[in-house]
Amino acid sequence: MRESLDIPIARVMQPRENSGMTELIHNDTIDTLLKRRSIRKFKNEELGDDVIATLETAAQHAPSSQFLNDWSAIRVTDTAIKEQLARIGRQPYIAQAPLLYVFVLDEYRNAAIARSKGVETGDDTFTLNSSYRYTQAQNDAVLALHAMETAAYSLGLGCVVLGSILNDAAALVDLLDLPEYTYPVLGLAIGKPDQEPMLKPRMPRSMQFFENAYPSSDERLLAGLDEFDDEVHQYYDLRNTERPVDAFSKQIAENAVDDGVLSRPVLPLSERQGFRLDR
Repeated sequence: MRESLDIPIARVMQPRENSGMTELIHNDTIDTLLKRRSIRKFKNEELGDDVIATLETAAQHAPSSQFLNDWSAIRVTDTAIKEQLARIGRQPYIAQAPLLYVFVLDEYRNAAIARSKGVETGDDTFTLNSSYRYTQAQNDAVLALHAMETAAYSLGLGCVVLGSILNDAAALVDLLDLPEYTYPVLGLAIGKPDQEPMLKPRMPRSMQFFENAYPSSDERLLAGLDEFDDEVHQYYDLRNTERPVDAFSKQIAENAVDDGVLSRPVLPLSERQGFRLDR
């Protein structure tokens, strides 16, 4: 039996409810999900082929829109490419990950299959490059990544999802030789954990789960925000142990304004990759 992470889960075992506490049902799968933490420091140990095969097969069993299987994942093993990904992401630990993937929405493979069946992919009747297929393929890639991540945690491994690789998506496309009808979605770094960060707080369920309709007022929607701000402000991120993180509402306010540093427009590159997001 593989070693599992010994992570206290008391903080997430206390759901916030106005009507009182509600007991949660526990099993191995639920506890794996509740104990999930981003791991950014890994032991310098390679993962076996059996682990890789297991994780990749688990990802393949995620849901897929219309069974089009319109995603792919590139396992990055080349040290030079890892270092370039770390520079793009501005996160040195990316280059240290024992196992590193870039998940891609992928309609190129389906376009190649269609061409082999006599379909003309260069005219307006071709639909695999439409906005709908773009978003559905993106969803499929995220679902596959999440399946792989959950499988990794269940094996006692640690992961971190890498949105930072999209800091320069055009450079990433060139770096990985991505063909038309593809677009990078997220990265995933996996390895044996070499750190024990705190469990990050989660907002009240009442702010994220609604019944039948969206809340009719900001007052109802944001009930519980002050308490959540206080809880987040008590959280210490291992990337900066000198100070607690900013309150959640402050983080949102800062990210709500474009400072021009990390503007990541999707349209120009998606058009370069052959997608028609206007239809």
